[in-house]
Parts: sequence; C-alpha cells; structure tokens
Amino acid sequence: MTTNFSPETFNILNFSKEEASRLHCGSVSPLHLLLGIIRHSDNKARQLLAYYLPDGITELKSQLELTARQHQVLISPTPADMNFDTQANRIMRLCKLEASLMKSESIEPLHVLLAILKANDNEASDILQRLNITYDKIQTSLTPTLSKNEGDFTNESDDDEEDMEPVSAGLEGNVISVRMQKKQESKTPALDNFGTDLTQMAANDLLDPVIGREKEIERVAQILNRRKKNNPILIGEPGVGKSAIVEGLAQRIIDHRISRTLWNKRIVVLDLASVVAGTKYRGQFEERLRCIIKELQQNPDVIVFIDEIHTLIGAGNAAGSMDAANMLKPALSRGEFQCIGATTLDEFRKTIEKDGALERRFQKVQVAPTTAEETLQILQNLRDRYERHHNVRYTDEALKACVKMTGRYITDRSFPDKAIDVLDEAGSRMRIQNYPVPEEIIKLEKQIEELDQKKDLAAENQDFELAADFRDKCKSVQQELKQAQLVWEKTLSESERSLVDELIVADVVSTMTGIPVQRIGQEENKRLRS
Repeated sequence: MTTNFSPETFNILNFSKEEASRLHCGSVSPLHLLLGIIRHSDNKARQLLAYYLPDGITELKSQLELTARQHQVLISPTPADMNFDTQANRIMRLCKLEASLMKSESIEPLHVLLAILKANDNEASDILQRLNITYDKIQTSLTPTLSKNEGDFTNESDDDEEDMEPVSAGLEGNVISVRMQKKQESKTPALDNFGTDLTQMAANDLLDPVIGREKEIERVAQILNRRKKNNPILIGEPGVGKSAIVEGLAQRIIDHRISRTLWNKRIVVLDLASVVAGTKYRGQFEERLRCIIKELQQNPDVIVFIDEIHTLIGAGNAAGSMDAANMLKPALSRGEFQCIGATTLDEFRKTIEKDGALERRFQKVQVAPTTAEETLQILQNLRDRYERHHNVRYTDEALKACVKMTGRYITDRSFPDKAIDVLDEAGSRMRIQNYPVPEEIIKLEKQIEELDQKKDLAAENQDFELAADFRDKCKSVQQELKQAQLVWEKTLSESERSLVDELIVADVVSTMTGIPVQRIGQEENKRLRS
C-alpha cells in the first residue's frame, strides 16, 4: 500500500495545520485539509475545483472558513502541536486507498480530495456536495474506466495500465490526467517540483540568445564528457553571465550544435531555497534531497545546475544532521550524477576551497567579464526582444551609451549584466511615461474589487444567493475589462513606438548611481570646446 506523501501533499498537510491555528481551532479537520488544498496554488486537486467552480473558489473558501469558525477554542495549539481529529485521520487512511486504487507511487493532493468526498461524513464533503462536487464526478472526469470498488485493486493487468490513454479531454486541458501512460509519466517528479528544465525552456524559445562565450561553453562541454571528475563549476564576478553560459549550453543541446554524447541530456536548475522551504521538522530536508539524489542516480541523462552553489555548505544543517554538501559528496565522488555549479570567486574561496573534498569534485571554469565591444554586440542581439517587450525603439547611440556609461559610472558590477539592466530600465521608463493606463480600465478594476468584497461579505453572512448575484455581476465586469484591455493593447501595438536615446540612458544611469551624468557630460563638452 502506498504510504509516501508527495512534496505537494506534504505542504498541504502543513498548510492545513496553519489554517487550523489561524482559525483558532483545536485540531485539524477535513475543513482545514480542503483549505490547505486551496491555499496550495499549484496542484491538480485545486485545478479540478477551479474547473468545476470557475467563479466559486473564493465562495468555497468563505464557506469553509465560516464553518470552521464554529469550532473555535479559547486557546488554539500552534501549527507544530496541531493534531488531526478522527475524521481527518480517517481521510488520511482513505487517501492511501485512493492512491493504491490509482496505482500511484505517492499520495497526491488529488487523492486527499477524493478521500474527503468518499468519507461523506464530514462538513467539508457536505459543502462540496452542495456545490455539486461529488466523488463520482471527480473520479469519472479523471479515470472513467477505473473500478469504483474500493477494494478492487487488481482487476486491471499491468498490460492494461501500460496501454491506458490519459483521460483529460473533458477538462479541456485544464487538468492533467493522474493516470498517464507509463512512458509519458515524469521520471523525475521531485526534480520537476524543485527545479526548472532549462532544455525545455530552450525548446520553447523562452531563453535569451547567448552571444559569444564559445570558449566557456566548449570548456563546460569538455568537462561534462570526461570519464571522471566531470562536474564543471563556473567562477566569476557577479554579472559576468555565468547562468547565461548554462543557458547557452541548453540551447546548443536542443539545436544539436554540440558533442553527440550530450544530445539527449537535460539540464535542470535546482532551486535549493525551495528544497529547504517548509522543512520544519528534522529529516524533512534530508528526505527531499535524498529523493532528488535518487532520481539523478536513476536518470543519468539529467545534469543538475546549482546556481550560487556555495549555499550548499550548511544548507538544511541542524544539530545531529548533515548539510546538503555532505549528502551530495558521496554520489558526486562515485560519478553517479553530474552537476554544474556557479559561484563568485570570493564565495568560492570562503566556502568551497576550504572544503577540499567538495572542491575535488569540481573542475573550475573561469568566466571573465565581456569587453565593451562584446557587450555592445550582445545588446544589439537583445535589442529586438526588449523593443517588443517595452514597445519602444532603441537608437544605436542609446546602445553605445549603455556600454560607455555603465563602464564608467557603475564600477561595482560587471559587463554584460549592468549594461543589459540599463537597457531594460531605459525602455521601462519610456513605456511608463508614454503609456499611462486608461481611466476606463482603472474604474473597471476598482468596480471588480468592490464586487469581490461584497460577494465575500454576503458569503460570510450565509446569503449565498446574494453572493451568487455579485459573482455574476463581477464576471460581467471582468468581460468588459478584458475587452477594454484588448482595445488598449491594440492601440499600443498600432501606435508609433517611442524612441529611447542616449539622454534617457543617461537619466537612468544617474538614477541608479546618484551621479549627475548629464551635467558631467555637458561640463566635459565645454572644457573640450575651450
């Protein structure tokens, strides 16, 4: 029987304890479990509720909170001391059965929702059924061929499961089927949850083009192709473009402009902060990191990228436990997975150099700042993207001014990052000055906010008919707002783009540094003329 909670479900259980404490309740009930599902913004159970209640998530939350407040106690335990009541414990047992029924390796938020509905003896289930959300409705929309007999776990053969198609057409793409084909299931759920797939972003054209850096990218590729000690670490000052080198490598993998041995590799950026976040109790962080390491060991095609890799030292460390670096060392030393790191020279000397065992696992790749000429070439290649984003036009003089002025007046950062920042902010300033939001849109947004407040107040007073009326009015105004925004965007796209010149760039540099750049330039011109 399945007993492992997925990271999403684990967060939802923690959220439910926090909700119970916030509402001054003595224990966690099914009401708080459902509030935890709603609070967790990215899970399939919440997506299903949003699909069947397109305008009713707020109403559902209000009803749940109102009902939960009827069970308030004088002194409520803290979230850490909050226990589950009898009904919530029964739901925990039922969600294990639901996971087994779906032949899932872990308990997902969707299983918790199904368990709440199947229990059918709790206030959360009653509220959902009043909103026409039933167990059969949820189950049928996901897996209509699944046996509805709770104890029938073996009716379907393994071959049938492999051949089963994902059933999500009824949800119009809003909810991904829980029971996908095995070949389509993600092999790295923990990495997907705590990381970002750079190669997928490159395939979707979501990365900025990387200009130059051929030597650095080639050096990283050479290290990755080594038999041993094949983990590169990029070392350079802030702003030199260490992450951009990894993005360039991901783009080359997608374009097959690199060694054939790397063609099928995935580069996943690991967000160490999200791995640590929410780990209140001893062992939670270690369990998450252990799952990630196991997935990397089982999937040699995945290369993990850890930016600011010096944060591994001490991450998740508590009395009597290991930090992230010590957990990664054995697997790295055995070559069980590959890792790309990035850090500054100062942090490398302070942390990684002092840990000789960790330093030996990595091969250093020095990343120097780009020259002024290379930076100008980078800006010229990025110009089109920033012009589309800000709906402006950059002059050639503006690009040159970005390079010249940042090189002269912003000395605490490196090329090309500081020049790109000024280019971006100059376009932002021009857009804000020339394209104010129309009054009509501001009025409609204010009207929607007022209707939302009235709807919530009516729901708190249990006047659900009035709340539904406000909801319908709010929906109508939202349609008006959408039309007004489309008209405004069309007007912006058809209007002549504003021009960003070197004077705007000088203003931006002055704002960022506090140096009167324009006045200094005028005084220099006078001195040269005389």
